[in-house]
Amino acid sequence: MSDLLNVDYGAGGVTTHMRPRALGDDLHTETMILNMGPAHPATHGTVRLVVELEHEKIIDAEVEVGYLHRGFEKMCETVDYNQVMPYADRLNYVSPIINNVGWCLTVEKLLGIEVPKRCQYVRVVMSEISRISDHLTCLGASAMELGAFTVMLYLMQAREALWELVEEVTGARLTISYGRVGGLKSDLPDGFATRMAAAFKQVRFQVEQSDKLLSRNRIFIDRMCDVAVLSADEAIAYSITGPLLRASGVSYDVRKAFPYSSYEDFDFEVPLGSKGDNYDRFQVRMAEVEQSMRICEQAMARLPEGPISVDNPRIVLAPKDEVYGSIEGMISHFELVIKGIEPPVGDVYQMVEGGNGELGFFVVSDGTGRPYRVHVRAPSFIHMGAMKKMLVGQSVADIVPTFGMINMIGGECDR
Repeated sequence: MSDLLNVDYGAGGVTTHMRPRALGDDLHTETMILNMGPAHPATHGTVRLVVELEHEKIIDAEVEVGYLHRGFEKMCETVDYNQVMPYADRLNYVSPIINNVGWCLTVEKLLGIEVPKRCQYVRVVMSEISRISDHLTCLGASAMELGAFTVMLYLMQAREALWELVEEVTGARLTISYGRVGGLKSDLPDGFATRMAAAFKQVRFQVEQSDKLLSRNRIFIDRMCDVAVLSADEAIAYSITGPLLRASGVSYDVRKAFPYSSYEDFDFEVPLGSKGDNYDRFQVRMAEVEQSMRICEQAMARLPEGPISVDNPRIVLAPKDEVYGSIEGMISHFELVIKGIEPPVGDVYQMVEGGNGELGFFVVSDGTGRPYRVHVRAPSFIHMGAMKKMLVGQSVADIVPTFGMINMIGGECDR
């Protein structure tokens, strides 16, 4: 920060104190140092912003993501590969299925295996439903923070319809632990396609109503247009991905650039913005909701028959009737539970398109049943690095909507 008095490294963490600066006008006024968070509800309880204001204009800012004290990466190194799944749920907990799929693909890359085609398609369907839920949460909360409470209610109703689908498939609504290395916990239930079609009909209706209320609303446009602008070059320089990068006009989507789980089989567009402002970020997410539904509909229309897991007792647990009815099934079950999956020695990096951008896992295997090292490339953590650039020059009233469009999820920022 400019003009620091001192930095305190006490038990409470790092505390930065800034000195107000004289503005040099006839009123002999000074800048104001304003602390936002971590108690502010819009900062998710952990993020702290210290901004220096010239009247209501932000001339400097410091962003602290705070701490959740969970140690995701180190916790993953204490359990076997499948037991990482509940931890992965809690990265971006608004779209946990994508986290599960990303982790499974990483370990499967270590193992050198590919899951059956049906499993790939089901992973795609559930990931895209998860992505839609993520976008609806971001859009609804951001609209509410600008006073559009009705839009928040519309989009939460739409999200509820999707979460009922998720609960039917996985048994949970949020922390689902649906993934398994080499497959999935369970197949889609009977009648899922019909219920998905009904849920998507409701989502399309609620998104259309929200679009009518907001997209050409003068108040909303004034609050969002030309605010927190990031050019394409700036977004790339900050390593930004996902909707934030695409809002700046850069056509990069992991599903297109590096297809996984048969994404190359589906026809969908990558929505782009032009200015890279908050309005573009909002509209890109709105457009991506429709594209995700298109992918799901194509996947269900072409859903292959067959198993949802690889046929390998060293990777996937044997069916219960084999465990109880044969010595081979019992032994393979015992060894897999006690030892875990044992990939060969090596290291891999695998990325997927998360709700907020490129979500990547780097895993080192030492040949045992536990990961030797784990690192996650969490988009929320990276995007928070650009927040100062986005805020400086804006009004203090732009802080909350800008933070909302970054869509920071605290679970991803935990180091």
